[in-house]
Amino acid sequence: MKVEQNKMVAVDYTLTVDGKIADRSQPGKPLEFICGMGMLLPKFEAAIMGKEPGEKVAFTLEAKDGYGEVIPEAVVELPKTVFMMEGKIAEEILFVGSQIPMADAQGNRMVGVVREVKADSIMMDFNHPMAGKTLNFEVEVVSVRDVTPEDLASQGGCGCGCHDCDGDCGGEHECHGDHDCGGEHECKHGHHGEHDHGCDCGCDHK
Repeated sequence: MKVEQNKMVAVDYTLTVDGKIADRSQPGKPLEFICGMGMLLPKFEAAIMGKEPGEKVAFTLEAKDGYGEVIPEAVVELPKTVFMMEGKIAEEILFVGSQIPMADAQGNRMVGVVREVKADSIMMDFNHPMAGKTLNFEVEVVSVRDVTPEDLASQGGCGCGCHDCDGDCGGEHECHGDHDCGGEHECKHGHHGEHDHGCDCGCDHK
């Protein structure tokens, strides 16, 4: 059976960015997704379309076909009072490089990275961790099968490197580099697109 729309596909993959492994599936735990459901980058799915189990493919996605270019407007200054927990500012999470799950005024979940800590405010970067990056993939198709009702009920996804997620990574793959798989990215890392970064944010971290 070949990879095609509306099939359950499992792949092993390695994502290399700037010469370093940024994300990869763990041995014996391939990434599973329903092809054509928008769970992975469209160009990723296109690169494996028509492939059969056992076939391998290597391809490169430029930023425009991955997570887009870096958006300057996605770097915003927020007052420290946004990061209140139990009546106190959560100073322990406010350090450069810290990734903080948040929500914008419309309730869209996203992850911001602390870029600068000031006396009364924080510079937060809401660009996707892979924005502006060239993504180099090596992929092997592990299996292709028909979708079951159980598959439709259980599919969520996880957001490192090539795809989106709504929660934690569930141990399905291993992350490397500057981003952290455990919090999520992914955000429904959106929608591979932009959020309203005007950020009347209610802090969504735990």
